[in-house]
Amino acid sequence: MGRAGLEKDPQQVAGMFDEVADGYDRANTFISFGQDRRWRRHMVRTLQLMPGAKVLDVAAGTAVSTSELATSGVWAVALDFSLGMLRAGSKRQVPKVAGDAMYLPFADGTFDAVTISFGLRNVQNPNAALAEFARVTRPGGQLLVCEVSRPRMAILRFGHRVHLRKVLPMLARRFSTNPEAYTYLGESTEAWMDPKTLAHTIADSGWKSVAWRSMTFGVVALHHAIRDES
Repeated sequence: MGRAGLEKDPQQVAGMFDEVADGYDRANTFISFGQDRRWRRHMVRTLQLMPGAKVLDVAAGTAVSTSELATSGVWAVALDFSLGMLRAGSKRQVPKVAGDAMYLPFADGTFDAVTISFGLRNVQNPNAALAEFARVTRPGGQLLVCEVSRPRMAILRFGHRVHLRKVLPMLARRFSTNPEAYTYLGESTEAWMDPKTLAHTIADSGWKSVAWRSMTFGVVALHHAIRDES
C-alpha cells in the first residue's frame, strides 16, 4: 500500500486487515504497551449502559472491543468490513456482521449506542460514516469514538512521532505478519484530524453534546456524543 492519506480504498484497507488478522490482537497489545485494554475499559465505563441495551461496535475487528462491551450485560454486535478479522475473532461469542461503516445494514434507530475504536480514520468518508451511525441510533442514544490523537506538549509530540516512525515499524517487524500494514497505520495516525476538529465533525453529522477527553498523555482521544432528538 502507498503512503497513507485520508483518501482510502475500502477494498485495499480491508485486504490489509485480512493479512494481519491472525496476529492483530497480540501485535496491538505489544505496540500499545498494554494500554489497549485500559482504553477499552474506559469506553465501557463512559457509556454506562443498562443491561440489555443494544450496541453496534463498528470496525470491531476481531470483536475484542465488542466482547468487552458485552461484559456489562449489553447486547453488542461486531461489524467490520474485513472478513479475515471477523474470522480471527470467531471464538468470541458475540454476533458478527460483515459490513461497511458508510452503508450500515440496519434499520433506522436500531441501537441505543454506536461505538468505534481506532477505525474511523480508516473509513474513506468519516462524515458519511458518522451520519450513518446517527441514522441507526435511536434519538437520545449515544456515540463513542475512541481514536488516535497527538499530544499537545512539544516534547511529548516529538516522542510520539519517534514512536510512530521508528518504534512502531520495529515492533511490527517483530510481532506482525505484515509490517508494512503498520507503516500505513502510523502514517494514518499522523494524517488524522485533531480532537477539536473531530468534535466539530461529529457535531455536523447529527450528534449533539459532543465532548472529548485525552488519554495516555494525549495519544488517544475519547469522544462522546448524543443522538439529536429532532
